[in-house]
Amino acid sequence: MKRLVTLAAVALGFAIFAGPATAQQYPTKNITLIVPYPAGGPTDQTARLLAQEMSDKLKQSVIVENVSGGGTTIATNRVARAAPDGYTVLIHNLQISANPALYKSLPFDTEKDLKPVIFINNNPLVLVGRKGLPANTLPELMALMKKQSLRTATPGVGSTGHLASSLLAQEAGVKIDLIPYRGAAPALQDILGEHVDVFFATPQSVAQQVASGTMKAYGLTSKDKASELPNVESFVSVLGPKLQILYWHAMFVPTGTPDAIVNKLNATMQEILNDPKIVKTWAATGVSVYPKDQQTTAAAAQLFKSEMDRWGQVVRDNKIEGQL
Repeated sequence: MKRLVTLAAVALGFAIFAGPATAQQYPTKNITLIVPYPAGGPTDQTARLLAQEMSDKLKQSVIVENVSGGGTTIATNRVARAAPDGYTVLIHNLQISANPALYKSLPFDTEKDLKPVIFINNNPLVLVGRKGLPANTLPELMALMKKQSLRTATPGVGSTGHLASSLLAQEAGVKIDLIPYRGAAPALQDILGEHVDVFFATPQSVAQQVASGTMKAYGLTSKDKASELPNVESFVSVLGPKLQILYWHAMFVPTGTPDAIVNKLNATMQEILNDPKIVKTWAATGVSVYPKDQQTTAAAAQLFKSEMDRWGQVVRDNKIEGQL
């Protein structure tokens, strides 16, 4: 019996020291960044820039894998069910905070199965319209939308554009006829073709068309103006703070990932996000890095909880239902 107790104590000692040692050596193999969208979009672009920077700093290959489908839930489930060892990481955006309310049954628990590592960057949305719309300013557009229901394109059910459109209708008391597309690109093509009336886009994706006059820009979902669209009004100044919407990206790992690994990922990301080269690269396209005091794991957890509360309420208020 004494021998068994001694062996158990030795085994426990090894187990205690094995965890920190493994975390201290992390990473010892390739890291995979899972992106829940096809290649080419803003989330994929963010992940690919980070992958290169992380590879340089962690001295291991960081691979981006695009796992689209299921309203982003397939990729999210992949990470939620992955080994909690820091080698399978999720890069997601605002939509993840709405999905628990959007889908009646998910194969994972967003809050319990995923741990936010850091909020990465954000940018406002801009409401654009076809060039033939009679309204030229945001107040004129709001007046028009109170009189008639405009054809409002979205990148899909439960997407950020869908949520923003629903929140606008809710807060401004305007009429919208929601038309879902498979992504932003076809929706923008139909704005240009004047087949739909309005659409929430990222400023960088429409700046050229607005400048050329092939579409109109009405309002930004931020307090501040965008460098790419200096003459566009703010929804916040016209309709109040509830219309402040930031399209963000964040990093998540499976719950149970050792704190030492989470902290190392966070520290690496902070180093990247505070690199003037990265800040300048994103600023050129209207994307902002989160301030230093909002880059901690504690800040990430707090912000994610508030975003889940906010967008979950928008989904429930507007009776939005997603289909898996």
